[in-house]
Amino acid sequence: MTQKRIARAVNRRSFLAGAAAVLGTPAIAQQSQMPGSVEMESDIDEGVRRNISSFRSLDWRPYFSDLSRGAILVDITSRALHYWSEDESVYRLYPSSVPLSEELTRRGRTSVTFKDPSPDWRPTPSMKERNPEWPDYVPPGPDNPMGTRALHLSWTYYRIHGTHDTRKIGRRSSNGCIGLYNEHIEELYDMAEIGTQVLLI
Repeated sequence: MTQKRIARAVNRRSFLAGAAAVLGTPAIAQQSQMPGSVEMESDIDEGVRRNISSFRSLDWRPYFSDLSRGAILVDITSRALHYWSEDESVYRLYPSSVPLSEELTRRGRTSVTFKDPSPDWRPTPSMKERNPEWPDYVPPGPDNPMGTRALHLSWTYYRIHGTHDTRKIGRRSSNGCIGLYNEHIEELYDMAEIGTQVLLI
């Protein structure tokens, strides 16, 4: 084996081992004490297996009639967000967090209505009812549950946003929003427009 092939094999093994370690973290260790966090799924092994098997690139045509202003597809089952630019020159696939339960999950068509470059956070009335100890407001910053960027959707209270708690990504862990790693929401924020069509399935 050449040195280049050995390095490639070692890098691949390191990546797979690291991913397995992150994905295999027990759910109890992933609960955050930060505002906006909720108890995460307990069936993590089954969920991770399903997520890995479903995390694949998709074509936009079965989901959208065109790519006017770009398109975002959120697949709740595979816990993945897909983005296509209007001219089809850009396609991105990001792992995401999804709502903790079906009761908190909304599916259907919406669009980006506002791009927030420095999001703050307020619990919704139902969140505050379930968690009265949570603060009424968290300003923008490193501890904000909305992360570094947020895309507001036409549905009240629903966002695609970053997260300060990276353990949530790839899991059922949100109160209804779709979460991305901060570096991914920053990239998506720069590409998405007001009016970008969004479909949650």
